[in-house]
Amino acid sequence: MKHVLIIGYVWPEPNSSAAGSRMMQLIAFFKSQQWAVTFASPAQRTEHMADLAAIGVDSRDISLNCQSFDAYIESLQPDIVMFDRFMMEEQFGWRVRQQCPQALTILDTEDLQFLRHARHQAAKGQREVQAQDYHSDLAKREVAAIFRCDLSLMISREEIELLTRRYQVDSRLLHYSPFMLERAVLSQLNPGYEQRQGFISIGNFRHAPNWDAVLWLKQQVWPLIRKALPQAQLFVYGAYPPPKATALHDVKSGFLVKGWVDDAIAAMQSARVCLAPLRFGAGLKGKLAEAMICNTPSVTTDIGAEGMQTDQAWGGAIANDAEAIAQAAVALYQQPGLWQESSIRGQENARQLFDRHQHFDALAEKIAQVSGDLSGHRQENFTGAMLNFHHHRSTQYMSQWIESKNKLAQLQEQQDKTLNQPEL
Repeated sequence: MKHVLIIGYVWPEPNSSAAGSRMMQLIAFFKSQQWAVTFASPAQRTEHMADLAAIGVDSRDISLNCQSFDAYIESLQPDIVMFDRFMMEEQFGWRVRQQCPQALTILDTEDLQFLRHARHQAAKGQREVQAQDYHSDLAKREVAAIFRCDLSLMISREEIELLTRRYQVDSRLLHYSPFMLERAVLSQLNPGYEQRQGFISIGNFRHAPNWDAVLWLKQQVWPLIRKALPQAQLFVYGAYPPPKATALHDVKSGFLVKGWVDDAIAAMQSARVCLAPLRFGAGLKGKLAEAMICNTPSVTTDIGAEGMQTDQAWGGAIANDAEAIAQAAVALYQQPGLWQESSIRGQENARQLFDRHQHFDALAEKIAQVSGDLSGHRQENFTGAMLNFHHHRSTQYMSQWIESKNKLAQLQEQQDKTLNQPEL
């Protein structure tokens, strides 16, 4: 039996974020192959994290810049190590390659963080993304991690195209792996137009694109919708709402900040229209996937719809300015025929994009192919070998310096405590 070690940036919270749901889908894939799975993370455990033990996944707390990880992974000897986002590859990749050189290394990018950052900077400056935005330090770090790994899972075809065109990443290092949903979920029965009321916006408040979208809704989009529909309400859901978000709650204007919701699917099914006016971001948007499977028409931007379109029209509307977003939202809310057409298209798009069986089979085949000739695969990736060579040394020495510094601080603290103890 193969053993998979997942090194998580955070513990998975499937009810808090699309990243958490995505991680649980990947765990389900590994389990479907009858592989043993261990999830390890240096992050603090949270009250909303998934019960990994309940699905047969071992969990382990690990430390940054600490030799204890070396002994742990040397003993574990996993066949596959998957890094959850490039920061984990930076921290632990060199240790994995030292202790388990034959382990297949996979990077799950979730989304390209440098792309999200570039678009964020452009949005702040009210301009288009420029060439220099793609050459940030963040881009250099993330693309380097992609080269260093044997395989990177990409959630969006647009991001694959960006990596191969702009950064000359060999397509053999990349694998398209979007959301992976059960066919029963993709064809579930949902409430109809008359059974629904209100608008919904949902997303983890710690995610900058979501917070920006909420502000845009509050300041520009919602006043236009409310003018056309004076009795309408917008329910704003999301994990970890800060005080600045709850302060936007206003019953009089129908802008209702609800925060955490126990059942996001039920909330989406009860709403008539989903609003996701995202001005920047990357990857796929979990809220829009949920809208699709719930037959809830959505109004979003080009950024929001990126990577989620098929050969048929969007299940709702795509617009990029406040007035157009508001007009589309009002039309969907008021017109049962338009709503029904959009509702059906949304779920059909989801069936085309997110079929779990199709993507499970493709990922299993890709892993088998790379694992079958891992040395040959690595020989074809000279850039990755070169980056690993230099990264091992620079990161190793920096990590060992931090570890020594931490040990010295601990010894100093212990010595201070001893000196400050009262005499008997």
